[in-house]
Amino acid sequence: MLAAGSYIWDMMKYLSTLFCLFITSYCQANVVKGSVTDEKNHPLPFATVLIKGTTTGTTTNAAGQYQLDLAPGQYTVVCQYIGFRKTETPLNVNAPTQTLDFRLQPINLQIKEVVVKAGGEDPAYAIIRQAIKKRRFYQEQVKEYTCMSYIKGTVGMKDVPKKFMGQKVDKKEMGVDSTGKGMIFLSESVTKISARQPDKMKLEVISSRKSGGGFGLSFPAIISFYDNNVAAVITQMGPRGYISPIAENALFYYKYRLEGEFLEDGKTVNKIKVIPRRKQEPLFSGYIFITDDDWRIHSTDLILTGEYQLELMDTLEIRQTHVPVTANIWRVKDQVMYMSFNKFGFAMAGNFVNVYSDYNVHPNFPPKFFDNTFLKYDSAFDKKRIAYWDSIRPVPLEIAEAKDYHEKDSTAKAERDSSFSRYRLDSLQKKQKRIKVTDVLWGGVRRNYYFRRDSAIQYNELRVRGLLKSMKYNTVEGLVLALEPTMNYNLGGEKNLRISPFIRYGLSNTHLNAYTQIDFSNGSRVRKRFGRNDWSLAGGKRVSQFNQDNPIDNLTNEFYTLLLKENYMKLYENWFGHLQYSRTFQTNDKLSLGVTYESRMPVENTTDFVIFQNNRKTFTPNHPYELANVPFKKHQALVLDMSFRFQPGQQFIELPDHKIPFGSKYPTFEVGYSKGIPNIGNSIVDFDKWNFSIQDNMNFKLFGEFRYHVGVGGFINDRNVQIPDYQHFNGNQTFYNIKYLNSFQLAPYYKYSTTAPFYAMANVEHHFNGLLTNKIPLFNRLKWNLVAGSNAFYVNSDNNYVEVFGGIENILKMIRVDVVAGYQSKDATRVGVRVGFGGILGNAVKFKTN
Repeated sequence: MLAAGSYIWDMMKYLSTLFCLFITSYCQANVVKGSVTDEKNHPLPFATVLIKGTTTGTTTNAAGQYQLDLAPGQYTVVCQYIGFRKTETPLNVNAPTQTLDFRLQPINLQIKEVVVKAGGEDPAYAIIRQAIKKRRFYQEQVKEYTCMSYIKGTVGMKDVPKKFMGQKVDKKEMGVDSTGKGMIFLSESVTKISARQPDKMKLEVISSRKSGGGFGLSFPAIISFYDNNVAAVITQMGPRGYISPIAENALFYYKYRLEGEFLEDGKTVNKIKVIPRRKQEPLFSGYIFITDDDWRIHSTDLILTGEYQLELMDTLEIRQTHVPVTANIWRVKDQVMYMSFNKFGFAMAGNFVNVYSDYNVHPNFPPKFFDNTFLKYDSAFDKKRIAYWDSIRPVPLEIAEAKDYHEKDSTAKAERDSSFSRYRLDSLQKKQKRIKVTDVLWGGVRRNYYFRRDSAIQYNELRVRGLLKSMKYNTVEGLVLALEPTMNYNLGGEKNLRISPFIRYGLSNTHLNAYTQIDFSNGSRVRKRFGRNDWSLAGGKRVSQFNQDNPIDNLTNEFYTLLLKENYMKLYENWFGHLQYSRTFQTNDKLSLGVTYESRMPVENTTDFVIFQNNRKTFTPNHPYELANVPFKKHQALVLDMSFRFQPGQQFIELPDHKIPFGSKYPTFEVGYSKGIPNIGNSIVDFDKWNFSIQDNMNFKLFGEFRYHVGVGGFINDRNVQIPDYQHFNGNQTFYNIKYLNSFQLAPYYKYSTTAPFYAMANVEHHFNGLLTNKIPLFNRLKWNLVAGSNAFYVNSDNNYVEVFGGIENILKMIRVDVVAGYQSKDATRVGVRVGFGGILGNAVKFKTN
């Protein structure tokens, strides 16, 4: 019986295996491929090819080639391309590989027999008005849905300058040939999209690949022309968004012309030319196709250019094809974006193809499906083999793309395979640029020290700032010689150690100040939530500004001291020890705890050297003259600091092993507390200080962006408060400013410093992002934008300040200039000009001020 049972069991397994093999063989997808051309046999790039009655399909590549994987059976294959007649061909899939080519004929547009009388309007306006009336219906028609999105992105370089900002451009490092041509970016990914009205979305990355390794582009560019305001990929390309050709107020911005109509599947489709009424407005040009009777979008071919407030890029073309997914619901089947850029000698062009499929407009999401994870990567998203991509890729690779994958992936694999070889380590070490005298004096020195760990080569790093850049000048120390090296150690396991010695010697006061700061960072998990711990330990002798927010940087102070005989920077020396711990949570909230001990020593001016003598001016004492009645003598201070920063509603990008904060629509809140602790280590300070602040950036699209930072605080106890512990309001008496939401552009540095039990302050500014200035002829071509706002604080009726300002930003994409008027109840009105960084690129500029 046992033998018989075993035999029967083996037979069952054998039959099951045969059955599975049979089913697998029977259902194996066959390949249908071909090309799509026009009547002159020119390839039609990114044409739509799909199975009739479904959203199963593909898009041709730039060479007009396509490929479909289909199970055996009878199909009707549909091919369509904007401006050409839709073609349907029956196909019996009965062989492993079949070829089906399409040669599309141009649409013969029929012009409606409508007489346009003098002063009358084009018939396109009646169609657009109907489309505008139906806009909201189609925008909200689908309450929730899921679909799959395949994305392929390529960017090619066409030209590269020999030098950029004085530095030689390394073409080989950029991945281009000697002529400056080559593919610099290639990626593809498959993402599942889940969405619910009005603003819920979750993206699940199934697979992602980038030429040479790394993260591919996995974020679908979901562009809906049913929205009044259309976002163009990233905010920086158009902070105000762009007005849809069928927006509620579109008739104020566009002119329209009916080019003609054609029949498709028994439905009349109108081709309408979209013409912006004015330049320098955020508008599209091109064509939109609208169906008769139901007045829905059939397809689009719309372009943005620099003349219509496109930033960073020269042109951005968006082509969409909409197809029915049910009897009454149409969705985007494919979308192609063409981008071009030609600035500073760099010329590049790229295209990003999105192919959407498998729409489900009744997904019935479970409760709490839409949580705070916005983008989630599958655990094996980057581990798919080439065979997988060849089997699922709806857009065939072009020859150049296949070559780029092969070469860069092979190079990356060779580097990984050789990562443990001594030859590889030695070659990397020797490959580093030789240190030049100019590096030591100005550019700075950087050396990497490579080693083997796990499955990759890693390195420690030494950086030394250029000696001339490290030099400083102030009236206390005179010319300062400084050495500022930094050593970064990669300890593995998301652990990093940084050791930063600071050594400075004042030639005038002959004081040597030296201290070392050690920073240790490591990622860790608490209850499966990823976060980062940062420890900072520092000690030695240093020079500090009385206002520890460092309101004036060294370079600006040197300019004013040496050339204009104004010594705004006020300093003291201190022996100190500092220990700080901070925890950055997975939510990006941050808790900080720190303790500082200082032995503070007053210092005096020791030099009055200037480059240009001015007998009408004298340097002010190093003690802040506005606080002349507040003594500052040698003393010890022990201060405890605590703060907590949080932003509710944080969304996340979820990787297989941890989450990364993505942002929130809510403001950032911060609360802080400082305690001066007396009678420990001879500390004399005795105070309790608190503060609370809120800040946010609010983008109102066409109406610009509003930014604010408001706060309150004060001293609960002020029994012994020394000048460094006062509440200082960050003043600015120079022409230069970058702390726009944390300073007062015309206020003196220490005049309003206080130990009052309560104060309130606010910094607000509105960035018009082209609003108003785009109405001024000639001026609007510069793309300079208005900015306006106010800064104010209030302590009491005798201590308050308000300033208002208006300015221009985005000058050369980076510069901002403000005209400011400052008012104080017991002082004369001040008027001044301030220059800083602001605009599309300028807002990203960050500088250390100490």
